[in-house]
Amino acid sequence: MWDNYRLLNILANCLFTLVVLATAAAISPSVINLPVFGIKEVNITGTNKTDGRLRYITREQISSLISSKVTGSFFTVELDAIGNSFQKLPWVRAVSVRRNWPHGLEIKLEEHVVLARRGNSELVNIYGEVFTATTDKRLPEFTGPAEGSYEVSKKYVAFLKMLQPIQKNIVQINFSPRQAWRIYMEDGVVLELGREKVEARLGVYVSAYDHIVSQFKEKITYVDLRYPNGFSVREINSTQKKIHDQILKKIG
Repeated sequence: MWDNYRLLNILANCLFTLVVLATAAAISPSVINLPVFGIKEVNITGTNKTDGRLRYITREQISSLISSKVTGSFFTVELDAIGNSFQKLPWVRAVSVRRNWPHGLEIKLEEHVVLARRGNSELVNIYGEVFTATTDKRLPEFTGPAEGSYEVSKKYVAFLKMLQPIQKNIVQINFSPRQAWRIYMEDGVVLELGREKVEARLGVYVSAYDHIVSQFKEKITYVDLRYPNGFSVREINSTQKKIHDQILKKIG
């Protein structure tokens, strides 16, 4: 046995581990909680992809949570409890909390980057996730089933890019339970895209926009693009006009 160096190494490692465990077990809570191990520094950083600045999470919110939740020593402070408290702030999308030796904590916060509104109290971020918060920012509105917010977010970005050549903005996208698309434009035009080939249909409108403007003396307010070989134009009905006026009023 004493000539088996591999076995001796294993035995030595086991004995060392036992000594470490016994030493750790012997350290009393009073030692762990000595002032020398107290939390003396908490670093808060933003992790947003743009510039890392926190635009909606306030100093008051951060200070309140730190004073109430950062308790105990470097070894006993409850990281999960701190993270869960920050996660409850309306504008926090994700939070990471870790110890920073010898007496600090590092808290990283990711804010929601808002893209649109849903109803009166909900917002949609750039990932298509719905959250509840308030903002005075001028935003388009998404309507339809909440589970469709991710798809609507992707389409909204694609639609905006397609509309750039004619310099038009969207104030509302309606994605119906039947997965049909309708766009309310800032200039008062409603675009009916239907359920299929919606980007191709919007492309038809963009391509024909100058022709439409030059051919029709009266302002066009409704364009139905669901036809296979063209589109129709007309005035929107009174109900649609009322909805559109309400949308424009809501976004200011």
